[in-house]
Amino acid sequence: MIDLMPTSEEEVAAIVRAHAESGRPLAICGGDSRSGFGNDMITEERLRSTGLSGIVAYNPGEMVMTARAGTPLAEVEAALQESGQMLAFEPMDHRPVMGTSGEPTIGGVFAANVSGPRRLIAGAARDSLLGVRFVNGKGEIIKAGGRVMKNVTGLDLVKLIAGSHGTLGFLTEVTFRVPPSAKTERTVVLSGLNDAEAANAMAAAMALPVEISSAAHLPLTVTWKFLAGTLPEGEATVLRIEGLAGSVDVRVEKLAAAMSAFATVTRLEQPESRRLWQEIRDVLPYADGTARPVWRVSVAPGTGHRLVAALRLEAGVDAFYDWQGGLVWMRMEAGPEAELVRRFIKALGGGHATLIRASVAARAVTAAFHPEPEAVAMLSRRVKEKFDPAGIFNPGKMG
Repeated sequence: MIDLMPTSEEEVAAIVRAHAESGRPLAICGGDSRSGFGNDMITEERLRSTGLSGIVAYNPGEMVMTARAGTPLAEVEAALQESGQMLAFEPMDHRPVMGTSGEPTIGGVFAANVSGPRRLIAGAARDSLLGVRFVNGKGEIIKAGGRVMKNVTGLDLVKLIAGSHGTLGFLTEVTFRVPPSAKTERTVVLSGLNDAEAANAMAAAMALPVEISSAAHLPLTVTWKFLAGTLPEGEATVLRIEGLAGSVDVRVEKLAAAMSAFATVTRLEQPESRRLWQEIRDVLPYADGTARPVWRVSVAPGTGHRLVAALRLEAGVDAFYDWQGGLVWMRMEAGPEAELVRRFIKALGGGHATLIRASVAARAVTAAFHPEPEAVAMLSRRVKEKFDPAGIFNPGKMG
């Protein structure tokens, strides 16, 4: 594989025009921390964003940052931390679970719409994205959106690019919101609830006026892997509260009192709480160095445990739940069982399953992304044709 690493938008545009004219495909890549994600592609060249690096504009008072797409995520987060701000959507690091290396980039985060446990209240990565610059499949430099939410010009185009995995354009610059980071956080732990009981408890907790920022359920098969095995004995249903210290204290006590009707309640202080949610974010239990298939399944919050229970009647499945049960991380003990997984999702009201990890052989015969309904697939094809008429960007990656 030949890596092409342009250092300017104009250079990107020239490369893309040349490939569009000759019909040569390009794999679009950032820091290569999600190598192998998506369907297999047959390409001989990769167009990488790492030559386009650096923070372009950042005024903490405006709570907006603009950075070139190849800027390392660690550099962005370090600058934000210094100013007491954050990426609200809490992007996960795919390297542990996928067994990859490389350096995550801010452009890659938005291209893949990477979102972590705080998505419950902060939304996905695309919800923080205000503006983009990118090169389309014709080699044209496009600007959409701006530095403030009032500038709605091109805003829908911004949302379209986020989560397109490099199939519509090559991102060169991103502008995004950076709210103040929480002064402190604590986590309330409910012990001993099974999956269905935990779903009910989380629903009750989210209905309380205490502003829970994250809610997850960790069954017995995974609890021992979190916090080096120091969580209380039994299943753990965990609820995070963030904010100013005085407010957090009051809200934690209200939440603990209400949740004592469901289970035994304990509390995690800030250091342990932060570590726990980072481990949940990065899917620590399945960062096991194997190629056993891992699915990322998004369903209605009350449906996740029902999906896992149904699958366990026919396949070996381990699972835990984030986003109040709406995000299910599943590791299969044998093959991906894609048809089975997606059939049960449909039967339980819909959702989507994305294959995050599998062996090379399994990937070759398994669609990584959930098949779209025909009407949506037709619209997706038309959008792809408009952005990338020669079909050179990540051909086949998403289907």
